[in-house]
Amino acid sequence: MTALTQDRNTAAALGDMREGGVAASTLIYAGAIVMRDAAGFLVEGQTAAGLYGVGRAEKRADNAAGADGDISVKYRAGTFRFANSAAADEITIADIGAPCFAVDDQTVAKTDGTGTRSPAGFVDHLDDLGVWVRFDEAMARLA
Repeated sequence: MTALTQDRNTAAALGDMREGGVAASTLIYAGAIVMRDAAGFLVEGQTAAGLYGVGRAEKRADNAAGADGDISVKYRAGTFRFANSAAADEITIADIGAPCFAVDDQTVAKTDGTGTRSPAGFVDHLDDLGVWVRFDEAMARLA
């Protein structure tokens, strides 16, 4: 492609809503942590390596009987509250700004569980009900 010689209407992706294909044999509940697998498909948050947090599911997506990409799910990037892990993996105020790791589709932990957990997002803040996780897929890949 050559350089521009006139004005161009360049498309933009605005907002925080995204949509992507769901992995085979996957059920993602509305409100769940959504992660991307190595093949680029979306799965629910879980203890597994090789995934990256992308956001919160906006609706239920049931691809339990389908192949990769048979259906899609809308998810939203941003900051959302999820359950805190316990004991040595409990996230504290000292962890604000640090990566957190998916335990399941609604729980995050302080550590990667000796390489068994993938980065969900980053600790934004905490309250009495849980951990506020900031989802940014590009940053999670760098974590």
